Amino acid sequence: METMSQTVQAVPAAGRDSALASHTELSNVYKKVTWRLLPLLVLCYAFAYLDRVNVGFAKLQMVADLKFSDTIYGLGAGIFFIGYVLAEVPSNLILHRLGARKWIARILVTWGLLSAAMLFVNSPTSFYVLRFLLGVAEAGFFPGIIYYLMHWYPSSRRGAILAIFYLAAPLSGVFGGPVSGYIMTAMANTAPFTGWQWMFLLEGLPAVLLGAVVFIYLDDRIDNAKWLTTDEKAALHQALDKEQYHAAPTSAGSAFKNLRTWHLSSILFLIVMAMYGVFFWMPTLVNESGIKSPLLVGLLSAIPYAAAIPTMMLMGRHSDKHGERRMHMICLCMMGATGFLLCVTWQSDTAKLLFALTLATAAVMAILPLFWTLPTAIFKGAAAAAGIALINSLGVTAGFVAPYMVGYLRDLTKSPNTALYILSTLWVIAAVLIYKVPANLTTSNKPTE
Repeated sequence: METMSQTVQAVPAAGRDSALASHTELSNVYKKVTWRLLPLLVLCYAFAYLDRVNVGFAKLQMVADLKFSDTIYGLGAGIFFIGYVLAEVPSNLILHRLGARKWIARILVTWGLLSAAMLFVNSPTSFYVLRFLLGVAEAGFFPGIIYYLMHWYPSSRRGAILAIFYLAAPLSGVFGGPVSGYIMTAMANTAPFTGWQWMFLLEGLPAVLLGAVVFIYLDDRIDNAKWLTTDEKAALHQALDKEQYHAAPTSAGSAFKNLRTWHLSSILFLIVMAMYGVFFWMPTLVNESGIKSPLLVGLLSAIPYAAAIPTMMLMGRHSDKHGERRMHMICLCMMGATGFLLCVTWQSDTAKLLFALTLATAAVMAILPLFWTLPTAIFKGAAAAAGIALINSLGVTAGFVAPYMVGYLRDLTKSPNTALYILSTLWVIAAVLIYKVPANLTTSNKPTE
């Protein structure tokens, strides 16, 4: 059976020696690869992200219809990540063996069906079960794509490439918010479902169709790509071989024993706490600032995501250009902390609240692509599949803690302030942990000029 970790390559040694050497020619090859792979992967992640967080918009109607408290909603929103964490490492190891094409297609189909099935929620128990199963279904998608891309791009190019991939999250917010609000408003009285039920159905089914597209269109490895010439394949292999300078041992077990795995997991946990602490509750914060229409809440919630896009691209490219990650990430942590503090101060002023949410959202969106350049530089082979999945699964346990914590504190204090202060503090702690990452792991070789 072929695996993504096999090093048997179709390009002969002589072909490698004649590989495209100039920076311009190599850049043209990477442009070709990027235009082939990234549009589809971005679209898939956009629906993954939308199907994960559209429960935040459903809350505007679902909670009242089903008589859910904020604590029940927060627990249900977060329990997704319990299933996600339990299935994450096994899923990525299966992808390592079967290849991205088959396994990513499977993930898309199953999560799309389960996301659509959210329309059948009628009690806290059914809410918890379906959110848990949705997490199991989606597990492995994000770390699988990160692992997949490291087989195409060297570390010196991953900051910008991961920023492009991460565009899916803010784009999903830009378009998904207004679309979710429109569906919930326009379909509110259309039998046989309510507005929030139609939203889950109409936003879940596209993932099933994308699964079929991935199965037909995606190539597992460089050597499978019939759209690349022999010299282009050789050039890509040379660029990857040249940058195995931080790579740790290749066995899956080594990732569990590596202290860097746990350090990076701690950083990701704090980042994800901040991320889902605001993303699952952003529509509610906007609603409580005085905006009652679900459609208008969706339109206004798109603004922070739209503003995050140029921040992501700027930080990704600037970080690659200077071969530096740590200070870029620390600056973003402080930007996010400031955004949460301003949410407390401006929670009753919609315009100012949106500015504060924009700071927090842009910080989260921009820091994550930079974070993922670190584990992809450390691990290779099976250790990469296991290490990336382990870091992601440990980090995203915060996706369970954050919405539940926010919901519990809101019910307890009748105010979002305490939760926002805690989330701001977590950003500062994350900055300290990032500073503790060894400097040689936060730098990368710049692309050869």
